[in-house]
Amino acid sequence: MDEARTRDQRRADTLRRLENDVDAWVATASGDVPYLVPLSFHWDGEALYLSTLETNPTARNLAANGRVRLSLGETRDVVLVEGTATEVAPSPSVVTAFAARTGFDPSRLARYPYFRVVPTVIQAWREVNEIKDRDVMRDGEWI
Repeated sequence: MDEARTRDQRRADTLRRLENDVDAWVATASGDVPYLVPLSFHWDGEALYLSTLETNPTARNLAANGRVRLSLGETRDVVLVEGTATEVAPSPSVVTAFAARTGFDPSRLARYPYFRVVPTVIQAWREVNEIKDRDVMRDGEWI
C-alpha cells in the first residue's frame, strides 16, 4: 500500500480529475428506487454540468429532487461528489466547453436539458489509509 496522500494532495488530485475526466457514474433516486448511469460532464471550476434526455430516470429524478452523487475514477482511486442539481439554461461558453470536452452537443437535440451540479461534499481516497481523512470538501467549502 502506498503512503497516504495529504489532504492538500488529494484536493489537487481531485481538481485534476474534475478538470480532465470526461465521464462519471451518476446516481439518483426516486423514492426507494435508485438509478445509476454513466454520463459525460463538464467542470467549470465551481460546478459540474450534465445533460441527458428529459424522459430518462436520471433527468426526471434530478428535476424532482435535485439530489445526486457522482463517482469519478476507479475503486482504488475514487472521487465521490455529493451535490445539488438544478436544471439550467447554460451560457454559450458552457455549451461550447461541454461539447468540446465530451464530444457530445446536447444543445443541438430537442429535450436534452442541462443540469448544474453544485458539490456540497467531495471525498477522495485510494486505500484504507486515506479513508479517515477522505473529505476534501464539506458544506460546499474546500477543506
